[in-house]
Amino acid sequence: MASPTSALEAGTGIAAPWDDLRAVAGAEHLRAAGAVDDIIGVQPQMIFEPDTETELAAALRCADAAGFGVVPRGGGTKTGWGNPPTRADLILSTARLDRVIEHAWADLTVSAEAGCTIQNLQNALAEHGQRIAVDPLWPERATVGGILSTNDSGTLRIRYGALRDLIIGVTIALPDGTLASSGGKVVKNVAGYDLPKLVTGALGTLGIITRAIFRLHPLPRNVRSFTLSARDLDDASRIVLAVQDSRLAHTGLQTRYTPGAAPAVDVRFEGTAAGLAAQAGTLRKLAAPATEAATTDAVWQARQELWCQAEPAAIAKFSVLPASIAETCRSIRNLADSLSVRWSAVVQGTGLGWLRLEASSPPSIHQVLQALRPELERAGGSLVVLHRPAPMPAIDAWGSGGDAFPVMLSVKRQFDPRGTLNPGRYVGGI
Repeated sequence: MASPTSALEAGTGIAAPWDDLRAVAGAEHLRAAGAVDDIIGVQPQMIFEPDTETELAAALRCADAAGFGVVPRGGGTKTGWGNPPTRADLILSTARLDRVIEHAWADLTVSAEAGCTIQNLQNALAEHGQRIAVDPLWPERATVGGILSTNDSGTLRIRYGALRDLIIGVTIALPDGTLASSGGKVVKNVAGYDLPKLVTGALGTLGIITRAIFRLHPLPRNVRSFTLSARDLDDASRIVLAVQDSRLAHTGLQTRYTPGAAPAVDVRFEGTAAGLAAQAGTLRKLAAPATEAATTDAVWQARQELWCQAEPAAIAKFSVLPASIAETCRSIRNLADSLSVRWSAVVQGTGLGWLRLEASSPPSIHQVLQALRPELERAGGSLVVLHRPAPMPAIDAWGSGGDAFPVMLSVKRQFDPRGTLNPGRYVGGI
């Protein structure tokens, strides 16, 4: 009986490229993809899991020469983000590239391979009382390369900055097989580009991240969270803006909106016991007359919990100015109520929000998203659809690229002229 791989090759007539891939690191690392490897409705043919970044680069060169569409994959937590690929012949997995290369604890830096999970990396750093100041979704499975490609930094961003502020070096495999680096220890410089910032948030469309170098921060001595129950949308906004305008050194600030309940504002502080007590007193004065509710550190999982509920739903990420949070949530509520769509949201103090929409009629969810996106874009914001239930009509994940799109397209053509990497998945079909 023919193996799945040989049968696949017999049907496609492209045995030679697969043979080239086997020669890179051995047949045991190349296998046929299954139904669980579906990429937003597109079924890849094969999965390759190299042991080294050199093998990954060589495999990418073979795939590029064969005209394959390549989908990079780490822990697989965000493979559904973006648009469906126009081609998905090969998944290039970083699962075996999972090593912490160097922890220079005295210099507050760490270098790790792209397939290293965030939880394993944080555990290794914690042995020296340090951390990368990020708290992304699903840290036990999310990888270094995955969070960089999707720019998922979490609630700590309000104090320590986004991933573009924390990454100081990166190495990526380009479609021609080159390993290009910028910052840190250099293999080959890509002149004229700030490569670490460029690939962060690019969804793997420019190159496949193989390793990254981050700046580190000390682990906090103490962490304390507070939850304030606001009267309504405007009161919640008042509290958020008051905290933002104060001298409080908060490391987390978010508002949770749940149907049938008052908005809840969560604030997190880190530091010494005396410092936390002083900040708690200041916070209570700023938030008055809002009441303080019982809370735990579990409130900082609220964004992830939007994904964990059983009912089919659409999940979207939006961005607005902090001063526009109440107005935006009011628009969402009015649109959702008019179409019998249930909604809940978690919005950070920076104006980044995550929205969950669910309804017995998925087309109604589509109508809410279609109406909300242009409203946000007119105000200088954005709406990205990260997940949609299968019965819901198709919708572009990204929205308008605006004036930046021609530049994005030009950069894509320079890094990936054949459109090999995640073809069609990014803004404007890049």
